[in-house]
Amino acid sequence: MKNSIAERVHDFLKKFPPFDLLSANNLLEVSSQVSILYFEKGDTIYRKNDNFNDYFYVVRNGAIGLFRTEKDQRVTVDICDGGDIFGLRSLILKENYILDAIANEESIVYGIPIKVFESVTENNQKVNNYLITSFASNTFDPYSTQDSGSVFEDYIGSADQNIANLQTAIFTKNTITCAVDYTIQEAAIIMSEHKIGCLVIVNDLKFPIGIITNSDIKNKIATGKFPITAHVKDVMSSPVITFDKCITVAEAQLQMIKNTIGYLCITKDGTPNSKLKGILTQHDIVVSIGNNPSVLLKEIKRAKKTKTLRTARNKANMLLKGYLEQNIPISHILKIISEINDAVTIRVIELSLQKMIEPPPVRFTWLALGSQGRKEQLLFTDQDNALIFEDVGEAKFKETQQYFLTLSKLVTKSLHKIGYSYCPAEMMASNPAWCNTLGAWKKQFELWILNPDEKAILLSSIFFDFNYVYGDQSMANNLSEHISNYSSKNGSNFFQLLGKDALKSPPPLGFFRQILVDQDDEHKDLFNIKNRGLMPLIDAARILILSKQVEGVSNTASRFEKLAQLEPNNKELFNSCSYAFKALLKFKTKQGLLRNNSGQFIEPANLSKEDKMKLKRCFKPIREVQEILILRFRLGKLA
Repeated sequence: MKNSIAERVHDFLKKFPPFDLLSANNLLEVSSQVSILYFEKGDTIYRKNDNFNDYFYVVRNGAIGLFRTEKDQRVTVDICDGGDIFGLRSLILKENYILDAIANEESIVYGIPIKVFESVTENNQKVNNYLITSFASNTFDPYSTQDSGSVFEDYIGSADQNIANLQTAIFTKNTITCAVDYTIQEAAIIMSEHKIGCLVIVNDLKFPIGIITNSDIKNKIATGKFPITAHVKDVMSSPVITFDKCITVAEAQLQMIKNTIGYLCITKDGTPNSKLKGILTQHDIVVSIGNNPSVLLKEIKRAKKTKTLRTARNKANMLLKGYLEQNIPISHILKIISEINDAVTIRVIELSLQKMIEPPPVRFTWLALGSQGRKEQLLFTDQDNALIFEDVGEAKFKETQQYFLTLSKLVTKSLHKIGYSYCPAEMMASNPAWCNTLGAWKKQFELWILNPDEKAILLSSIFFDFNYVYGDQSMANNLSEHISNYSSKNGSNFFQLLGKDALKSPPPLGFFRQILVDQDDEHKDLFNIKNRGLMPLIDAARILILSKQVEGVSNTASRFEKLAQLEPNNKELFNSCSYAFKALLKFKTKQGLLRNNSGQFIEPANLSKEDKMKLKRCFKPIREVQEILILRFRLGKLA
């Protein structure tokens, strides 16, 4: 006789990881043992320091809040809704709960017995890989917990438990070292005997002070720069980058990318002034997570042709797809893909400079604008870029600008071949209007701010999201500072018009909470998630952060998080906006990868009920933040 309840549970769970990685029979076995729990709003599932029980939980309907207490105040660290998992970490680690789990609204929750789950997943490598990735990135949320690394940021598992290796990077403990007075020949012999690619240099206290690698020997010794009898201190890389043993795979990846290194030293307290405990290599990261953007970045930096860069950037899309499937937090994904996007642009500029007959006549800066400037570009989009060059006299201006226009055309052409299409409005450095001196750019912004017509608002809003990519960064900083100072003194009317522009897209829910779709023939019955969902948040974050004269924060989620710090009375709303933006961006990216397009247009009719609920929850902060814009900049009523 069929168990209809178990089948309904099965049909729900199979849509979410890691249950979608189980066979039908195994999932039905788990489903038949599930406890169905009902909670009223405010009911407690468990509290911090409660003993773990025999179940972890999956939200079926409603929403469960995870909270921690700070100075007698309850702080929301996550909201779990349909398909989200919670309560598993403490269960596996056999430790008390570290958060409170309380129903945010009327909710139905499935209690999954851990013993049954472990029995059916014991030999399932895909499930194990998912758990490894999830623990490494500190998240189990399949869709909506975009940055739940913060949920467990103060948690450190016991190092002698096997499960601890799931949340931290596995490093080599028995590190081979040598003293600072060893010769390079002696060091090379040690590396050869132990078949290792690097050697850590330590002082008398066993503190790491440097590192020598195969590359150092090849580039510094084989080339004749140093004799083989020189001491290791002459060629070692110093100081070393250090962390403690609890570094996560995600953190290790990011540090290797940022510092362009392949090794991290693990010390007792995470600083260079403590005893060496081991070394973490790129190979260790590959073993831990199965993906290594550091290798991809090396491929990009070594590329000699545009075709090679195109291949490498396409690999990044596969990396992106894997990260999304493994539920790496979107904040980490953005950092990784942004590093890759910038690396591609930098290499294109370097290769383009090689094609120029002469070197640049003056200093210059290449800026990324739009989504790349905000470090939010995950899929291929149109190019938006600009170039600033050093102020020159009128007699040399045309000649100097022509040089940089020629360079820019080479760059934009290569980027187009790689997959970044030309901007239809020609907002690119190859356009003379977007390739100018620092002084001219300052005057242009002054004009936009003093005479903010519709065109000025459009152009300035795009340019306000600029980010330095290549060249002389001081000019980018100089321009940013000038814009901030000038707008603070002269920008009252400008901010008002910028605010009106930010309201051009009303909240995306109708009177009966239906998702508003396009009515034009080309996109009829489709929902424009970019214009209706993301842009209202992007625009609101931009004007609010500019009005605060905050420089150097261009990412939308980061802008809202900074605003939450600056305005404690609006902290909950701004954090909700950050959360909603990341959730919507992740949803759009998944749709784009699924359909091999930008993911901008979505068919609500084909979405599951759970996905519709998630979208609607993300739309709520849009109306609230637009109300703030109306009040703050005196914009009238919201439609």
